[in-house]
Amino acid sequence: MLAHLAVGATAAVVTAVTAPFVARLARRLGAVAAPPPGGGTTRSPVPSLGGLAMLLGFLAAIGLAALLPDFAPLFALSSEPIALVLGAVVIAAIGVIDDVFGLPATVKLAGQIVAALAVMLLGIELVFFWIPGVEMIVLSSDLAMPLTLIALVAMINALNLIDGLDGLAAGVAAIAALAFLAFTMSTETAGLVEAVPISASLVVAIVAGMSLGFLVHNWHPARLIMGDTGSMLLGLLLGAAGVSYVGRTVTPSAADFTGTLPLLIPALVLAIPFLDTALAVVRRVVRGRPITAGDRSHLHHQLLAFGHSHRRAVLVLYYWSAVLAVGSVGPAYLPFAQLAPWLLLAVVIGLVFSAVGLLRSRRAAAGRLDGEVADDEPADAAAAAATAWHVREVGGPN
Repeated sequence: MLAHLAVGATAAVVTAVTAPFVARLARRLGAVAAPPPGGGTTRSPVPSLGGLAMLLGFLAAIGLAALLPDFAPLFALSSEPIALVLGAVVIAAIGVIDDVFGLPATVKLAGQIVAALAVMLLGIELVFFWIPGVEMIVLSSDLAMPLTLIALVAMINALNLIDGLDGLAAGVAAIAALAFLAFTMSTETAGLVEAVPISASLVVAIVAGMSLGFLVHNWHPARLIMGDTGSMLLGLLLGAAGVSYVGRTVTPSAADFTGTLPLLIPALVLAIPFLDTALAVVRRVVRGRPITAGDRSHLHHQLLAFGHSHRRAVLVLYYWSAVLAVGSVGPAYLPFAQLAPWLLLAVVIGLVFSAVGLLRSRRAAAGRLDGEVADDEPADAAAAAATAWHVREVGGPN
């Protein structure tokens, strides 16, 4: 555990320290984004490319891990670290080009596929599935490759889509990574192919550090945004961690999602991004629009439309991400019968605060009609602008 803390801290420190230099580079390259309107403050354009600082944090942490005895078997017996480095560099390069020049949807998707293939071809691939009642399913190569590719590209775009408010993607990624780290640490010696080390716990420890280090500069009002460089990097690394863990689980222990389906853990700890992505796809199909076309109806947009301030909208999504993450990994530490009352209490508290926030927003809206504008609430025009101002989806602005 100390080794994981060390690499996570290294990723956090390097990311936080290098971020100001990356911000200067972004300004020189013209990679800046106009801030969203409203919010009670006047803001100048904010530099993008924050993902480069995160990449540097990742590379520094991987370098430290290679020197630590705890990770020696992984580096000696597996090509996964090389796969992670190669994939991270490729996806960051695609992100930089997109943030600076802008890429067509098809080219951006092709770049994501190339990065995913780089990870897969060097060893991070789904090998087994464990399904209750069916037990272990061994995947053939012609099935394992497309399933892995779909999983990685889906994770990349899930993080990309949710990166629409200052601090949102970094915070949600940190929560998911910490939850997944807790889960992998509890089951690290149970249910995995013996003598075949995996990189899952190392990767999520680094992702947690990168994300927390970046939040130092990305909390609202952000001084630096991650851009597609960062959001796609986070998505690829979290996807690779999930594939590395799930694809090697042959006999779940009692801790593996209460002994049933560990396949769901990576998806559940990132339920908010996946829910947002699924709703976006359904919404665009129903409207007859391409699924790559951007819109202003994501979860964070809806919270702004309800009258939440920028920070409160982010905190609401943090809260529900944490509740879902704890509910996903909690059975690894407590019997579900003991955990369920606490989860129910957390849900009730969240609903109560959501209802109170909605009532406050309605009163604030009524006050605006009377000329009494609340300082901490966004104006209707700002809410309509839906502050997904700095991240492009596969095919356009959020």
